[in-house]
Amino acid sequence: MEASEKAPRIAKPSWLKVKLPTHKNFFKVSELLNQKGVHTICQSAKCPNISKCWSEKTATFLILGDICTRNCRFCAVKSGKPKPLSPNEPDQITGAVESMGLKYVVITSVTRDDLDDGGASFFSQTVKKIKDKFPDVKIEVLIPDFKGSQEALKKVFDSGPSVINHNLEVPYALYSSINREPKNYYRSLKVLKNAKNMGAYAKSGIMVGLGEKYKHIIQTLKDLRSVSCDLLTIGQYLQATKSNSPVKKYYSPDEFNYLKNKALNMDFNQVESGPLVRSSFRAHHLYNRLIKTH
Repeated sequence: MEASEKAPRIAKPSWLKVKLPTHKNFFKVSELLNQKGVHTICQSAKCPNISKCWSEKTATFLILGDICTRNCRFCAVKSGKPKPLSPNEPDQITGAVESMGLKYVVITSVTRDDLDDGGASFFSQTVKKIKDKFPDVKIEVLIPDFKGSQEALKKVFDSGPSVINHNLEVPYALYSSINREPKNYYRSLKVLKNAKNMGAYAKSGIMVGLGEKYKHIIQTLKDLRSVSCDLLTIGQYLQATKSNSPVKKYYSPDEFNYLKNKALNMDFNQVESGPLVRSSFRAHHLYNRLIKTH
């Protein structure tokens, strides 16, 4: 039996209740994205903030298709054999940026281990396409690890994103339990370190509630600061489907504030920490606060 079948579900606390979408902007954004034919991580990962973000006319674009070559147990994104890349994606996303009037754009992707450079050149094309048409738009890329390739990372960096984001997701102690090779934890830290060495603002995110202990979280924060990570997000893990790992604990808002203060005391520049915080949650606010301190 799967672990999710063995463990009884824990009832969601009151602070995790998400309101259904009612704002007209939500439906406008939904229609626009369908018209442009673009994928979003908001939909693919079943993000609990989709109503709030789309109502504020923000979305996180998903490139390289919507099928991932990896199968992490926390993730709701489809896994399997991806389809060939669509050459229209950069233009479709640029069109969506224009139609939505975005000033800050977040672009992420599924992991594509089947591609020679992991999709880095496609990230580069997409960023350049947007910047060529809208030079004042700031772009944050939330990238996979590209199997640790510095050459692939350099392709992305050279396209000129404002922030390079790469998530550790969970502490090292939990990697095996989420179907990730433990060595990939250190690969991911190296991705962030290399991004910083290239001159990028580096950002990462973790989830809590999968069975980690506080000492594991604190060690993860220390590890991120050891590679000079600038920006951090901490959010509550939520089980999206029955096949995903079960929630082991719901952290209270006070606990998230505690973790935020711990991180700030370790000299992270900016931190978003809360039950519904996700990698791109209030990304433009985090970036703007970062810039004001530099």
